[in-house]
Amino acid sequence: MQYRCSDTPGGTFFFTVVTHERQPWLVEPCCVKTLGEVMRHVRAQRPFENLAMVLMPDHLHAIWRLPPDDADFSTRWMLIKQGVVHRLRRRMGVQALWQGRFWEHTLRDERDVEQHMHYIHYNPVKHGHVQHVRNWPHSTFHRYVKNGVYPPDWGSAPGPLPGIRE
Repeated sequence: MQYRCSDTPGGTFFFTVVTHERQPWLVEPCCVKTLGEVMRHVRAQRPFENLAMVLMPDHLHAIWRLPPDDADFSTRWMLIKQGVVHRLRRRMGVQALWQGRFWEHTLRDERDVEQHMHYIHYNPVKHGHVQHVRNWPHSTFHRYVKNGVYPPDWGSAPGPLPGIRE
């Protein structure tokens, strides 16, 4: 099977990146810190704008906008994944931390970006981790609340979720 990635320079892309065998390590404090450090390092070498992101225990979603003359998100993800593996492999006691591939989708316009941003920020509620988006710490939602884009109570579940303590 041949995989095709978008080659839109300056494009805006939605990504889903999954942990190896869906192991739920991604929101461990040392892992969150490491991922952030590695992403900042890669972004300094190969710029991109991280418009939105949520870390879930076994996957992450992100929206990136690349520079106008650049469409190479694959190398960025490779460097991020390798950097995290290099730093965490011994600590986690495993060889593989990520699935080999990732899923990407080119966002067509600002409405598409907004819809995917809502999807990203609501993901912890959708998966039953919290009842209110504001209660999930591993999300750019808090940045958008601070900047006045979202109200603090945006994205609350309609009623109590079974087994959720907040």
